[in-house]
Amino acid sequence: MNLGRAMAWLALMCMASWAAPAWSAEAPARERVRLVVLTDIENEPDDTQSLVRLLLYANDIDLRGLVATTSVHMKDSIHPASIERVIDRYAQVLPRLRQHDKAYPDAAALRALVRGGQPAYGMAAVGEGHDTPGSDLILQQLASPDPRPLWVAVWGGANTLAQALWRLSEKGDAAALARAVATLRVHTISDQDDSGAWLRRRFPGLFYIVSPGGYGNAVWGAINQVVPGIDNHRVGNAWLAQNIQQGHGPLGAAYPDVAYGMEGDTPSFLGLIPNGLNAPEHPDWGGWGGRYENYTPRLEDTDPQGFNGGVPVEAETRPIWTNAKDRYRPFVAADFGRAVKPSEQVFEDAKVTLWRWRDDFQNDFAARIGWTTLPVAQANHPPEVRLAQPDRLTVPGGSWVTLDASASSDPDGDSLSFLWFHYPEAGSGRTPLVLGTENLARIRFQVPAVSQTETAHIILRVTDKGSPALSRYRRIVLTLTPGG
Repeated sequence: MNLGRAMAWLALMCMASWAAPAWSAEAPARERVRLVVLTDIENEPDDTQSLVRLLLYANDIDLRGLVATTSVHMKDSIHPASIERVIDRYAQVLPRLRQHDKAYPDAAALRALVRGGQPAYGMAAVGEGHDTPGSDLILQQLASPDPRPLWVAVWGGANTLAQALWRLSEKGDAAALARAVATLRVHTISDQDDSGAWLRRRFPGLFYIVSPGGYGNAVWGAINQVVPGIDNHRVGNAWLAQNIQQGHGPLGAAYPDVAYGMEGDTPSFLGLIPNGLNAPEHPDWGGWGGRYENYTPRLEDTDPQGFNGGVPVEAETRPIWTNAKDRYRPFVAADFGRAVKPSEQVFEDAKVTLWRWRDDFQNDFAARIGWTTLPVAQANHPPEVRLAQPDRLTVPGGSWVTLDASASSDPDGDSLSFLWFHYPEAGSGRTPLVLGTENLARIRFQVPAVSQTETAHIILRVTDKGSPALSRYRRIVLTLTPGG
């Protein structure tokens, strides 16, 4: 046992007599998003990789369906048994996971969510006679009185979702169809069959996140992209072997080697993890899964001649949530003086919106796989971020603002680092804000004068010095008003 960590843990528990503990194995009251996953598992190893990671967040995401489907890369077979095999590995580590959070669901409950779609390709498998247990499950979830949106993460082809909405439309109940479309939130990893374009045309009100066209255009590629000028080791094979696959229990051992690219499907749910940064209903605010804006992309901007397995690339007929650019200058560790400093390099493209968070979510993954084998006192857990003021503030332009997170704490007793930064692209006001000494727990800065009401997003990142280092965030949205 790590004696220092164990003593820190015991000290924290002793403080419970005068303060609520920052961490508890009891599941805190929290609203989790509902999620159905459509996966062409066994097309290549990355679906299995993404499923291993997803199950580690089954305490934070309310899984409602795991459906085996086809795709352009695997047109005539489905493999629900492969989903079940990963769940079997999860079952072996569940007792240990529940020591860290009792919200982890029973393995039997997860197995009951496994379904199959049509073992056939795209729109040819949509229509009369093509209902499947997978499409029926989606319809059951849409008919539920649950008021939460239903997210559908599409890791392969989308024809199971297309069949569900086709069936609902055939029933002729316009109100039920409208409610279903309004309830759905779809995030597809590119178009891997021809049903995605049909869904967007046929249901113009459908919330749809996608990078259409060639895979080279896709934001999701940033999860495994080697970016010149930054540290890429956390997406390398050596890092995966050391931190995930080997010596981390049966679920880590189920994580296969990379064949084409690491976890191309994972960005579809990274933005749903409750970390204080992610805002699923606001794709334009940015988060672990990337940032997206709502517009009609030009066909020529979608890399229509790039590789996509041969799925026809069509001109979009209406606005969708799709690629957005961030201009990003990373902070890097400084050897002397202030602990962090701005990098010399500035990056700007759509993939930046995802990889800018990559070190944090890879470390988080490594910590979660650690939970499958380590007792609480030997594992790392994320810090608890606490603000001394609300996270939504209305302030006159030109005024001074104080933001204070000094009450933040770490459940393992680790030292904390603070980093405040302005996220211009997430707000309406794009003038960069100067926050002063950005690594203090408490900062004071002046906002610019404005001639009309503007919004500015300030992100606080709190990182512990445990191993692996874990980060959590708070997003402070400032509404700047004229005058002052």
